[in-house]
Amino acid sequence: MKHLSPRHAAALAAVSLLATGSAQAVELQAGDWTFTANGNVNVHYIHSSCESHPQSIVTVGGACSVDAGGEKNSSSISNGLLPAALVFGARTQQSGYDIAVTFGFYPGISTNDGGSPNLQQSGSLGTNTALGTTGLDVRQVFMTVGNADIGSFTLGRNFGLFGFDAIINDMTLPGVGVAGSASGGAPSNTTLGSIGFGYIYTDTLAQMNYTTPDFHGLTLTAGIFDPVEPLLQGAATAESAPGFHGKLAYKSGNYYLSSSFISQSQHLPNGSSYQAFGADVTGKAKLGPVDLLASYYRGSGIGTTGLFVLGDDGLGNKRDSDGYLVQGTWTLGATKLGVNYGVSKLDFANDGDRLATPNLLDKNSKITAGVYHALTKNLTVLAEFSDVKTEGHDGSDNRSNNFNVGAYLAF
Repeated sequence: MKHLSPRHAAALAAVSLLATGSAQAVELQAGDWTFTANGNVNVHYIHSSCESHPQSIVTVGGACSVDAGGEKNSSSISNGLLPAALVFGARTQQSGYDIAVTFGFYPGISTNDGGSPNLQQSGSLGTNTALGTTGLDVRQVFMTVGNADIGSFTLGRNFGLFGFDAIINDMTLPGVGVAGSASGGAPSNTTLGSIGFGYIYTDTLAQMNYTTPDFHGLTLTAGIFDPVEPLLQGAATAESAPGFHGKLAYKSGNYYLSSSFISQSQHLPNGSSYQAFGADVTGKAKLGPVDLLASYYRGSGIGTTGLFVLGDDGLGNKRDSDGYLVQGTWTLGATKLGVNYGVSKLDFANDGDRLATPNLLDKNSKITAGVYHALTKNLTVLAEFSDVKTEGHDGSDNRSNNFNVGAYLAF
């Protein structure tokens, strides 16, 4: 990667970096171009014990509950927080500029060909049946242009800035964390990890960003992105301006600190509108074999679990939300032991919202303990246990837990 800055190389190796912190890419040279391929396959057995007498709570992603057939326990063999991945890249240097492109393909192993692999579609035959197939996400299609003197531009579809440092440092990334849809009869491509239980999913966005050169460990990224519609809104509405996001990051030795923001206007089909805003701060430290992480976010109209999910009352009145994730891991030779605890909270927009939706989500909380053993430099075997609780504003609550064992192979 001699032609590419560390920042560009990190973008090209996004999948491997997400899961393992290092890239083991295949490289081919063709003239002035270097072509790369890297990725992963991860497979987990997930057993969930769900709430026997579930209470109705308005949320997206939470503790599991007994299914329509009355089954409290469930088993699945699924991907974890990450889908499998195959990421292709190409890079070169021309006229003093480092130029690179990335294409990221993310297949699952669960049978979910009913539509989006992460948003299961209902149908008369269901989605996890014989003669089915798996789904494919195309999460990354972007280019980077720049150099160490002028900084770099990222143009295309890539991971967002808000919430990115929380998920990329989540110890459950190669594992499962909260099982999510894997606790039911139709698993999607991925589990929740700590999504909705400490941070909002960063998502992949069509974006145009600029990142400054590294100034003694300090970098600033700012850009625009294609406006995202609220998940449960229904009809799509055009926005007159793009969304905006930015990130300030500082790294010195074994310490790292960052803060990011996201802002976007939302226009609803009923004619109402609001300005959504979210900000986070993440810090981590490496103290010998111990790694510590703390992350906090707060938003207005930003929602919970996913961007703009339940962010307003449907009438344009914003709901506030906040949450945090704390984590500690201890590495002993080839084995890492870890525990993290996360909370995400959502508030009513106003008294009218309280009357209309008394059972709105109040708080998601979970604790995950995990063991991750590097069997080889590329193959990790792991086991996790997560205890999960979802609470409604009306005093209702659902509880569940899930246990998983599996393997994560990166290349």
